[in-house]
Amino acid sequence: MAASTEPGAPRLAALASLIADETRAACLLALLDGRAWTAGELARHAGVAASTASEHLGKLVAGGLLAEERQGRHRYLRLADAQVAQLLEGLAGYAVPDGGERPPTLRAASARTAMARGRTCYDHLAGRLGITVTDAMVERGLLRADTDPSASSAFALTDAGHGWFRALGAPLEPGPRRPLARGCLDWTERRLHLAGRAGAALCGHAFAAGWVERIGSERAVRVTGAGEQALRAELGVATLR
Repeated sequence: MAASTEPGAPRLAALASLIADETRAACLLALLDGRAWTAGELARHAGVAASTASEHLGKLVAGGLLAEERQGRHRYLRLADAQVAQLLEGLAGYAVPDGGERPPTLRAASARTAMARGRTCYDHLAGRLGITVTDAMVERGLLRADTDPSASSAFALTDAGHGWFRALGAPLEPGPRRPLARGCLDWTERRLHLAGRAGAALCGHAFAAGWVERIGSERAVRVTGAGEQALRAELGVATLR
């Protein structure tokens, strides 16, 4: 059989083969929480031996999906960049059918409910929390929504939005390779939430100011009492806890 004449085909096939393994997929999805994990933590999360995890993680690092840092005898791994997170979140949304599969246990059902209510998607807010905050920003004129809600470039920060972030004390870090504001398809809500540098700045501020806190070992977050008051004052958002 003749080789493909499409120059991007080999690279796409190689990328797909990296993700097309359940252990590697489990590690990648875990790292969507935006934090660095040790190889041992990822091994336990994926339910495999440390040696097995190390082999899989080495392939992901070599393939450019993960970056690693060493501190003493510990090896920490994280997603290479926001583009990898965007790819994974998009694939997860495509892979989960409408309604999803029935969780096998009560614990799994509770975890999925918490994730759907509010979670982090790499470095921005997702789930109903992310959608609600995004909608409120659009309603208040802080974000401009594109007429095509499926477009990843569906959002643009307005002048009022820039002023709001400055007043909030959440600086928008420069980053020419990453858009200021973009839409990220939420795999539980099937709508776009705010990502990009603005989404990251808002999420970082929410954690630093104590508006949200992590729950459990997954990506799930919940709005605190202080966060409920702040979101109501800043964006007119109703109860989210």
